[in-house]
Amino acid sequence: MAQSYEKLNALKGHHAQVYFSSGAEIKAKRMAVQLDGVISFFQKHLGFSPTVKLAILSPADWQVYTRNAVYGMPHFDDNQTLFVAADNNDFWRSFVPPTDKLPAEFSRLIVETYTNKSGELSMEPFFDLLAIHELGHAYHFQDSLVMQRKWMGELFANILLHTYVAEVEPQLLPALTVFPRMVVSTTDRSGLKYTTLEQLETNYNELGQKYPVNYGWYQCRWHMAAGSIYDAAGLTAIKNLWSVLKSQRAILNDDLFVKMLDTRVHPSVASVPLKWNGAE
Repeated sequence: MAQSYEKLNALKGHHAQVYFSSGAEIKAKRMAVQLDGVISFFQKHLGFSPTVKLAILSPADWQVYTRNAVYGMPHFDDNQTLFVAADNNDFWRSFVPPTDKLPAEFSRLIVETYTNKSGELSMEPFFDLLAIHELGHAYHFQDSLVMQRKWMGELFANILLHTYVAEVEPQLLPALTVFPRMVVSTTDRSGLKYTTLEQLETNYNELGQKYPVNYGWYQCRWHMAAGSIYDAAGLTAIKNLWSVLKSQRAILNDDLFVKMLDTRVHPSVASVPLKWNGAE
């Protein structure tokens, strides 16, 4: 049964049906306009637009409307709704690094990139952009792309996100890229339970539920890979990847999958599985 949002405020005139908690109208308008831009951009380049609702929720409303207990994690549900937190929260705060313990380069970048108008460090700019990553899942779910691998589904969403930001809102690139670079550079791999793509495939659900820091490291690796792919191939990468994943319906073995990525998408995409275990 479809979820009813009639008790929330509604924002009209956007591609997405937009709903928001009291006090969240400014953020709702900003994100609705941004999603309009994302959907318009990819309609032009991919020829498809997903059906989506956007809900910007307070902590109290989050408990009512979502099945995700972690307030602050953007996510897309099977009711075609994209959920985003309206307020700063413990989940976002848990990712604010102790700048005095970071290498000087990252300490400076973190402060420059994520200091809010109140003078506090907040990861809101990064997590708000993850809403576009989640929208990326709506694209491949609703147009029935065959992702071949779970890691490909996540990498696809990050390539879509990075491509949009780089092409349309490049001023947001620091907010998108600084945090993942810091995480990958400062994480001790020996402290992670899983590190390979094969382990990710086998333990995908367990990772997200039991080892969020470990899963976050994978996501940050995919964010960095998406940036490298865009730098190497530009718009070609997402357009070719979209076409290939739509047309290749049968599941390929690892060798054939990598060959397909190399020859029909771009070598930079194939390099993700080929170089994953040796990359830093």
